[in-house]
Amino acid sequence: MQEDFDIIVMGSGLGGLVCANILAREGLKVLVLEKNQQFGGNLQTFSREKTIFDTGVHYIGGLDQGQNLHKYFHYLGIADKLKLQRMDLDGFDWVSFDEDEKEYPYAQGKENFIAQLAQYFPEERKAIEEYVHKMEEICNSFPMYHLETGENAISNESLMALKASEVIQNLTPNPKLQAVLAGTNFLYAGVADKTPFYVHALSINSYIESAWRCLGGGSQISKLLIREIRNLGGKVLKHKKIVSIQTDSEGEIQWIETADGEKFKGKTYISNIDPKKTLEMIQGFSIRKSYKKRIMESEDTISSFSLYITLKPNCFPYAKRNNYHFKDLSKVWDGIHYQEENWPEGYMISMSAKTDQDEWADGISVLTYMRFEDVQKWENTFNTVVEKDFRGEEYEEFKAEKTEKLLVELEKKFPNIRECIQSTYVATPLTYRDYIGSTSGCMYGFAKDAQFPLKNYLSTKTKIKNLYLTGQSISMHGILGVTISAILTCSELIGKQYLLKKINQEYSKLNLSNEQTK
Repeated sequence: MQEDFDIIVMGSGLGGLVCANILAREGLKVLVLEKNQQFGGNLQTFSREKTIFDTGVHYIGGLDQGQNLHKYFHYLGIADKLKLQRMDLDGFDWVSFDEDEKEYPYAQGKENFIAQLAQYFPEERKAIEEYVHKMEEICNSFPMYHLETGENAISNESLMALKASEVIQNLTPNPKLQAVLAGTNFLYAGVADKTPFYVHALSINSYIESAWRCLGGGSQISKLLIREIRNLGGKVLKHKKIVSIQTDSEGEIQWIETADGEKFKGKTYISNIDPKKTLEMIQGFSIRKSYKKRIMESEDTISSFSLYITLKPNCFPYAKRNNYHFKDLSKVWDGIHYQEENWPEGYMISMSAKTDQDEWADGISVLTYMRFEDVQKWENTFNTVVEKDFRGEEYEEFKAEKTEKLLVELEKKFPNIRECIQSTYVATPLTYRDYIGSTSGCMYGFAKDAQFPLKNYLSTKTKIKNLYLTGQSISMHGILGVTISAILTCSELIGKQYLLKKINQEYSKLNLSNEQTK
């Protein structure tokens, strides 16, 4: 048995690292255990031919002075250490469609967002204004979005029951503007008759406030958080795959065991592992069937097929923007229900940059939807840097076929792209399953459903006395959503008002220091 800890965090995704950072600041003895070679969950990056690719974090919102994520990251000790590039003010995201030469911008700043988009839809300016105000209204209804101590609006079922597609349709009868306003829904895997508007608003609004690209990849966030945790006396270990959670008959964890046979004992445990897999590892206590069934039957969001392209030098111009492209207007919502013969119905493109002065892109990441069932025949294989396996020639042929189909679609928008390709690499739902640890390689944890607002909402508390949950299946996904989820987890241990007061006080000190410097 290893030494005792106050807090053991299982999994080093963003939620787990934020929890460990906060609790280490409280003087608690913290341990983080990670199964992979690399820390960070969806913050992981990889390098091919000296080109760095993000696996999950392609850009970040809300990081300007005074904005919500900047306040949270300042408290965590990393805001001023991040190497960032501000994306184009007048179009950090562009939405486009086949058979339409125009591209439609998402600009930074509410007034600028309205002004830029209204150039393309001058008769719809009022609808665009109402869209921005509606998102602002929804975000303001979530106290944690603005670091306020009120009750979390996640319990407001009337807000949670608003469907994103219906809200947008009610704002404007213009089908193209409807598609543009929903055009970045790769950020939350939106489904027309299901996705709540609050998921849309919380995903999009912070990018409109400010949009940033991580120079050299998003893994810098996890590296900086780990540095802070260690400086605060915490421990962070990799190659520690948890295989069992041992409880007593009263429903309290006694220790956890890793694949190498080591046992770790703590007073309190926080799981940043998929809630379904967390439950599967619990031994020694019979969890209430209704609770277990609810979690095990929760619907995952769809997974993805990601194509990573290394580019020839000085060939493909670098742009401080992302592209969201669809075959037609309907595919913004319906692309998630693709038929095999029509795949892919749309995609999202992001470029990578090493410095803020890059004129040419060295890499492109292309993301599109893919269901886990498309790769289910290989589900019994497992392949990571730590546990290598070859899934077989048929799997390689499958990836090559899908790569070609996606390149054909890319050529419609970027006719010369093949001339610039140096090499390609692929991640399928199996890749995400194996590295991130979700049961289906899902993109954003559990799917939210406006028709059943509380069905897939998980409390940070569990039926195990000293076990708490964090991560993208709790509350919200994304950098901001997972950070807030971690705050909620820690609030159960040290108090929400106490924690938010500390975060706000630290930010007030920063503002005072900045004023004195001026």
